[in-house]
Amino acid sequence: MSESRQAYIPDAPPRQPLPLLQLILVGLQHVLLMYGGAIAVPLIIGQAAGLSREEVAFLINADLLVAGVATMVQSFGIGAVGIRMPVMMGASFAAVGSMVAMAGMPGVGLQGIFGATIAAGFFGMLIAPFMSKVVRFFPPLVTGTVITSIGLSLFPVAVNWAGGGANAETFGSPIYLVVAALVLLTILLVNRFMRGFWVNVSVLIGMGLGYILAGSIGMVDLSGLDQAPWLQVVTPLHFGMPTFSLAPILSMCLVVVIIFVESTGMFLALGKVTDREVTPGMLRRGLLCDAGASFVAGFFNTFTHSSFAQNIGLVQMTGVRCRYVTVVAGAFLILLSLLPKAAFLIASIPPAVLGGASIAMFGMVTATGIKILQEADIADRRNQLLVAVSVGMGLIPVVRPEFFAQMPQWMEPITHSGIAMATVSALVLNLLFNILGGAERASHNAASHSH
Repeated sequence: MSESRQAYIPDAPPRQPLPLLQLILVGLQHVLLMYGGAIAVPLIIGQAAGLSREEVAFLINADLLVAGVATMVQSFGIGAVGIRMPVMMGASFAAVGSMVAMAGMPGVGLQGIFGATIAAGFFGMLIAPFMSKVVRFFPPLVTGTVITSIGLSLFPVAVNWAGGGANAETFGSPIYLVVAALVLLTILLVNRFMRGFWVNVSVLIGMGLGYILAGSIGMVDLSGLDQAPWLQVVTPLHFGMPTFSLAPILSMCLVVVIIFVESTGMFLALGKVTDREVTPGMLRRGLLCDAGASFVAGFFNTFTHSSFAQNIGLVQMTGVRCRYVTVVAGAFLILLSLLPKAAFLIASIPPAVLGGASIAMFGMVTATGIKILQEADIADRRNQLLVAVSVGMGLIPVVRPEFFAQMPQWMEPITHSGIAMATVSALVLNLLFNILGGAERASHNAASHSH
């Protein structure tokens, strides 16, 4: 079967706008799914920088604002920026290790992190046109392997949430498992017995019932809600003027390259799910939005941004491919950045509720990767080896995060990211086996047929 043939996702609804109510509800699902990841990065960096609770809250609001604007631009498109597909944007985890180290460096701190983010975003805008040309190195064999690895690398997050959260004192308690199971079962039953609108919002229904159950048994913590202000406007340069130091800038520029590699795989995955070919021009616009968001983020007190892999599973599961859904989701994020009380309520969703929904959605990402691999010549031994080694490399940071602890710190954005490890491995092995070794294999096949 041809490696260049595009995947086809059957029975997917058209990319036409939905009725307003469905747009709002499906958009809300996207926000609920990515919210935990969106606020995790500012929480981690704020704590590493020794900020007060109020300052950390401001960091979170700043991140929500930039994520919302970036999501709307990426989805709707403005001129030469934005891939115009249903993409959610948020602060990238790829830079967390580097930024935590910077937060403790004398003379760097938050201002140095913001300065490095601005410089790296500008660097990303310069190289985006060149990075977009790598799409030809992502045939179905590589794309399917990367998407499968994305799903597998996300799955531990879902399991930790379903067990009550990685830091839960009674992790794996039956009550957490019951809540997660109820959410998952509700999603499955809605998809089995309902049609149309109800299937589109099945995740929201499951999470809503899970939240009600969790609240009735005291799992929802609303302490601090009274102290949260009703309205707060994010102002640029809140923590002072950014500073620029060479070492942090170089580190963040490497992070941007890794983000581009990850985003390329995610955009191609989304293209497969939405039955749309991602051209180099579209990829360039998408990467420019990633880089532009990071550039602006540094001025608005937040960090490098990228597309969120979690939401690809939601697109596949609901079958809603309309980009206006994530435009609405971006508007929700902007609204939450202005209304801290509303943001607080969403942040109160217990991890077990998120876990039940994520098991289905992250698993759908893996299933999409496996489906795309069917388009490759997977019967070929070398291709099987490529998939095996690349998936294995992608699982190393997931199974043992400290596996590369003795490697240089500048390599952390690669060695601590399962997606980056799998992508680099698949690209290199495809180059070795199918591009550089293409002539050799052709002559070998010809000789075999002659016999």
